[in-house]
Amino acid sequence: MLSSSHSRLRVPALLVFSVLAAAGMPHGAEAQDPAPGAQAASAVDASAAALHALFDAHSAWSEREYGYTRVDGRRRAGDRLPSNTPEAWSRRAAYWADTLAKLDAIPVDGLSREDRINLEVFRATIAADHENAVRRTWEAPFNSDTFFWAGFAPRQPWHDESEWRNYIGRLRDLPRLFGEHIDNMERGLARGWSVPRATLDNRDTTIEPYTLEGAGNPLLDAFDAIPSSLPEPVRARLREEGRQVVLEQVVPAYRRLLSYMRGEYLPRTRTTIAASALPDGAAFYRTQIREYVTRDMEPREIHELGLAEVARISAEMREVMARAGFEGSFEEFLAYLRSDPKFYARTPRELLATAAWVAKKVDGQLKHVLGTLPRYRYTILPVADDIAPTYTAGRGGLDACWFNTWDLPSRPLYNLPALVLHECSPGHSLQAALALEAPERPEFRSSTYFSGYGEGWALYTEWLGTRMGIYETPYEDFGRLTFEMWRAARLVIDTGIHEFGWSREQAIEYLADHTALARHDIVNEVDRYISWPGQALSYYIGYRTIRDLRAEAERELGAGFDQKAFHDTILRLGSVPLPVLEEEVRAFISSAKEQASRAG
Repeated sequence: MLSSSHSRLRVPALLVFSVLAAAGMPHGAEAQDPAPGAQAASAVDASAAALHALFDAHSAWSEREYGYTRVDGRRRAGDRLPSNTPEAWSRRAAYWADTLAKLDAIPVDGLSREDRINLEVFRATIAADHENAVRRTWEAPFNSDTFFWAGFAPRQPWHDESEWRNYIGRLRDLPRLFGEHIDNMERGLARGWSVPRATLDNRDTTIEPYTLEGAGNPLLDAFDAIPSSLPEPVRARLREEGRQVVLEQVVPAYRRLLSYMRGEYLPRTRTTIAASALPDGAAFYRTQIREYVTRDMEPREIHELGLAEVARISAEMREVMARAGFEGSFEEFLAYLRSDPKFYARTPRELLATAAWVAKKVDGQLKHVLGTLPRYRYTILPVADDIAPTYTAGRGGLDACWFNTWDLPSRPLYNLPALVLHECSPGHSLQAALALEAPERPEFRSSTYFSGYGEGWALYTEWLGTRMGIYETPYEDFGRLTFEMWRAARLVIDTGIHEFGWSREQAIEYLADHTALARHDIVNEVDRYISWPGQALSYYIGYRTIRDLRAEAERELGAGFDQKAFHDTILRLGSVPLPVLEEEVRAFISSAKEQASRAG
């Protein structure tokens, strides 16, 4: 049984009657009185029907609300962008509140195991959406890492004319969207809700490429990359229409946005950095912990866990330093790793080629760690130039892994094995492909993402690389430990900033003292933690959850432990809250023990 407050609900008889009636079941004097067993079965069927009716209604609502379309059965962005007016957010908040009330009215005691997981996933997602809507987080619609004005240009060109036409439609809608965001940002400034000023250095420069009227504007460049699989007359029409929309409507909108950001918004943003400084900030920070960690944890508990893990990893890093034969101090070793040219690519292509080589090494080992592999394939691409200066070292998704080739002296090659494992495979890209190809489930399950699960799994795969033979040198293993330390230090830094009054400089120095990350990356990362409270906590807590579950499985199953079955159990679930993950893995352990006992 799932660890859920829902499973403890006791529903009044009148409510059960209403659920049955909604499912079209007979009632009143004309209905025969079924046997008790049939009554129970009918109630279970009605609960499942009511739950799936909510899922279906939500899918239809989402398509209307956000303007999705469908291509080859998958949701894609349509020809318009979602509304961001206060009225739209109020409408969404009311819908989510109503959905939560309907969920809590469904008796769950008789639901199947799969439907209980469906319910847990759905409820956690809707609850987080509702919480953010009522707190009006949309009045600060970007952070130091992610911008509402970026990401409109396709990462890879479409091969379907309808997708290009939808793209042009979205571009026409950009001026309206930007105007709504500006209005919302003004409302946020008026109540002290803004992005912290300290995290916004040079973020306005990411708007500049979109103000160009020629080459270098990503939105214009996209129309020069229409593939030859489309007939030339079609390509010509799309280029002409697209360029006209960009030059006449989109470029002026970006210029207005840039003027507003520099002249109005940035000078008036808050000078504090802690989430606790926001309206009702202490409570808000705890809601962010709940959203990203998917369990209730106090900041003090997280901070102390971080301190303990930093100390443990520090000792292991020194052991690897000794294995590398370095005879100086730890600080000198970090300086050596940050400065010796042999650790750095000379060209962007060299960095991307190294990442691709690591990815193929991983491919050769997957059959030893996973029982089920996806058919869907990802590619490797450089991070787009317009966002690269403030972007992370890499990021992975269903279609691609992106590696940052900007400022190569800050991109050490010894970090790439861990980064490829995390972002590409068996981390995010493989995980997303398996979710896409999972057995038939309610649609939301294939696109739901819980950071504790997803980032926890991806960080776990960095450690799993030690079992796959991916790290070939002590330096690469140190790169892995640097990444593990980076995530453990986040527990200390995120809570330090948002709960315990740490300064930005204190956080930067703490991360610099404990990792071999380049200074540029360290500053970007700290600014991300400041402007995105709670998100950074999910990685290490999710990772420790999976490592602890593996240790439990190895202890309970002994020689019968099969890591392929263990990993398949995790990945087959798709993204779920961590308590659900724990319960399902423990059910796997119990089942494996029972099978071993029968076989013995």
